[in-house]
Amino acid sequence: MSKSLFHLAFPIHDFDATLRFYVDGLGCAVGRRSKHAITLGLNGHQLVAHLAAEQPLKQQGIYPRHFGLVFLSQQDWQALADRAKAKGLSFYQQPRVRFSGTRIEHRTFFLEDPSRNLIEFKHYTHESAIFGEQDVGEVGDASEYSE
Repeated sequence: MSKSLFHLAFPIHDFDATLRFYVDGLGCAVGRRSKHAITLGLNGHQLVAHLAAEQPLKQQGIYPRHFGLVFLSQQDWQALADRAKAKGLSFYQQPRVRFSGTRIEHRTFFLEDPSRNLIEFKHYTHESAIFGEQDVGEVGDASEYSE
């Protein structure tokens, strides 16, 4: 597979709040800017925050829409969780362990940015769970789906 970067575009409603959250809070690098968008670097991946006319509606639960990072190191995951707490970022879900004792066990937390976008950060106990473990029929928590 060739080396590539992930790109994600998402809506925001406030440039200053977005910069505080992503740059000051998460430590993202700032790239290009216009009156309508900001390019951000998140762990080597490109995010583009686009100014929307209206603030997105608040999502009920973590599904169906969120984005984030999978950390290969638990120490890096913990360092970001600690940074988010120290910077006073808004936790949608506090750090916790999901699917404890299984092959898909992972540590996770969700942040909510000022435009109500949900961002998940996780670390799998067993790296094979990232793209493998096809015999495990669980993806996400059923209780987290909004009706």
